[in-house]
Amino acid sequence: MTEAVVRQAFLDQAVICTTAGAPFTGRLCRLVGERLTDEGEIGRRVLNWPGAPSHQDDALPLRLMGGLHALARSGRAPELTTIYPPQDAPDDETVWTVVARALVEQAGFLSPWLDGPPQTNEVGRSAALMAGLLVLADQFRLPFAIYEMGASAGLNTVLDRYSFRLGQTEAGVAGSPVRLTPVWTGASPPQTEVRVVRRAAVDRNPLDVRDPATRERLSAYVWADQRERLARLEAALQLAAADPAPIAQADAADWLEAALAVEPEPGVCRVVMHTIAYQYFPPQAQARIRDHLAKVGARATQDAPLAWLSFEAASGSVDRRPALDLTVWPGGATRRLAISQPHGADIAWRL
Repeated sequence: MTEAVVRQAFLDQAVICTTAGAPFTGRLCRLVGERLTDEGEIGRRVLNWPGAPSHQDDALPLRLMGGLHALARSGRAPELTTIYPPQDAPDDETVWTVVARALVEQAGFLSPWLDGPPQTNEVGRSAALMAGLLVLADQFRLPFAIYEMGASAGLNTVLDRYSFRLGQTEAGVAGSPVRLTPVWTGASPPQTEVRVVRRAAVDRNPLDVRDPATRERLSAYVWADQRERLARLEAALQLAAADPAPIAQADAADWLEAALAVEPEPGVCRVVMHTIAYQYFPPQAQARIRDHLAKVGARATQDAPLAWLSFEAASGSVDRRPALDLTVWPGGATRRLAISQPHGADIAWRL
């Protein structure tokens, strides 16, 4: 890729972050895009990036932003820490002077952050998933067995441990340290009980929430100026560490074919779910997942239903905002339940 393409990727990410309520992170992306030089290892690696740097591909800006946030949180570069939220950042010249120095002097710390894509586990998406489970609970009046694909650290696999206000509907565990209250438009989902009797999950690179380094890495990928989102993640990590979700390390299609039996399971509603993960599975894996769900769904009954709950970017929604889609067997009918902000901050309910 040319240097111009790399710079544009940072400028594009600046707009995304600023629009999403992270102006400081957007400002850093803009400054990198405008002012980064090839002085030092980080500057050379970034400006000579061999792949596709955009947020849709290698997410190069978010790799670097994660590293800088981790560095600021670590206290290894005190001058950098002083310009990061919750502190008020100074003018662009001062900010860039501090950041540029850190990029050169802390290359050993920052370089590994460029080696792999960001891995996040956005707890806010549990609000959309819980709304989908409420619809299923109202329809079937059965407990759930959950199967999450692309689970990362499993924070959404344990969504029933959180507290929710979804429109006028209260759900989850009252008094939970994690409470999700997205801006809600439209009717409220059904007021009923969601009971999970079994959960399982898979990820190619599952994260251990009991590992302090893992928890710090996940926190660093949250945009530094989104303090409420960061606090929510840290509360969810602490809650999950006491009883982590079981997460297999495997290919999603291989795992689902082995974990989700074709035979019906009377008395349980089995739910396969994922959030901003399916779109990254290879086409062959997507096809295998669809085929297996159809095979299992063909044998589903009212007493042994199957559901597919998907929170993914949707071509039919405004600006490809994620859609919450629900497919239910018996029957295999699909409904679009909601359109959401990518982190679940606001949800437009469609039922």
